[in-house]
Amino acid sequence: VFSFKLRGAYNMMAKLSREQLNNGVICSSAGNHAQGVALSARKLGCDAVIVMPVTTPEIKWRSVERLGATVVLKGDSYDEAQSYAKLRCEQEGRTFIPPFDHPDIIAGQGTVGMEIVRQLQGPLHAIFVPVGGGGLIAGIAAYVKRVRPEVKIIGVEPSDANAMALSLCHGQRVVLEHVGGFADGVAVKVVGEETFRLCQELIDGIVLVSRDAICASIKDMFEENRNILEPAGALALAGAEAYCKYYGLKGETVVAISSGANMNFDRLRLVTELADVGRKREAVLATFLPEEQGSFKKFAELVGRMNITEFKYRYDSNGKEALVLYSVGIYTDHELKAMVERMESSELKTVNLTDNDLAKDHLRYFIGGRSEVKDELVYRFIFPERPGALMNFLDTLSPRWNISLFHYRAQGETGANVLVGIQVPPEDVDEFRSRADNLGYEYMSEMNNEIYHLLLRSPNKV
Repeated sequence: VFSFKLRGAYNMMAKLSREQLNNGVICSSAGNHAQGVALSARKLGCDAVIVMPVTTPEIKWRSVERLGATVVLKGDSYDEAQSYAKLRCEQEGRTFIPPFDHPDIIAGQGTVGMEIVRQLQGPLHAIFVPVGGGGLIAGIAAYVKRVRPEVKIIGVEPSDANAMALSLCHGQRVVLEHVGGFADGVAVKVVGEETFRLCQELIDGIVLVSRDAICASIKDMFEENRNILEPAGALALAGAEAYCKYYGLKGETVVAISSGANMNFDRLRLVTELADVGRKREAVLATFLPEEQGSFKKFAELVGRMNITEFKYRYDSNGKEALVLYSVGIYTDHELKAMVERMESSELKTVNLTDNDLAKDHLRYFIGGRSEVKDELVYRFIFPERPGALMNFLDTLSPRWNISLFHYRAQGETGANVLVGIQVPPEDVDEFRSRADNLGYEYMSEMNNEIYHLLLRSPNKV
């Protein structure tokens, strides 16, 4: 099933009585746990029902069906699918197989740690483990700290899905309001109760990594081994590299666990776009050029020997300055800084957009689109990837208010990242927010994002 999840599911299900197996099992999952339960059920000869959100890509639920389980698509989110699964569990007398928060699940995942210790007899500095709900790292830590207590156990989380890091910092489980969905295998709002207890006691720390760094590690793994990891599967590799670089670690043995390879093919486009940014092989910038003859040539001279990998420009007949968006490849921090200083010294304002997700996901495609729109509010919405999601949005907010901007970009996630501009008079703001809340889609304001003002607002108003 191309994931470690089989270990925990099978370990728990193999301990069920024959009567429990005859009554069947049920779980809720949007991915790898579902396949682990389905395959375990087939091996143990029991009936399995897998409840998945309706937003689950067809390739994933088809894979579960091929393993012999019954798939039920229910709810727009994992929480709704889980609630239905637990209700049906009680009604039908099935056994619920949780994804991470159960001693048998944790023990099953911990066999990864046992194999590492058996295969690596020499010195071992640290094991880097991807963290979602915490089952894998809790199991590995429980085993390794018992037999090799000197080995560091370090968790790795995406910076926008850091439930374990925040929970350890606050000394109690923290529920995230928003969870980034790029590394969907670890996108959980709250870690498990038992997994948190074990992590508090046993692990040595958490490393947070960006989406760009994850993409860079996916590319590195492909180039070196011709294997394609899913984002959660490359998480530990990105964390290990960041840790070793930060602490200047050399000559030490470390292990990074590649936990899964269930990559959605349509997500590879985004991975290729961001991988070079993550390895600092490409930077994304914006520069203001005067709308006059010769300015483009002057710009190219200032870029110098750096390689331009992307360039976007649109003539603005109403403006005295043009905004160009471009990318440069193969650079060092010193080279990039020197180029930006050359631009600034020539009175060409330049902004580095490399670390701004709004710019990379949306605004780099809006060249020539700066204008002053009255009462415009700009938000990022996460649309569920299912038929009717757009009409549901429009029925809620339009034609009550005019939509002034709309950019959708598929990223191979269960939710689509959509940038929306809406003209809402000040007296309607409370009503707008109430409707947006009732819509049920996650959303966040981008009104304070300086890159929005730079790229989309009229230059006279910036």
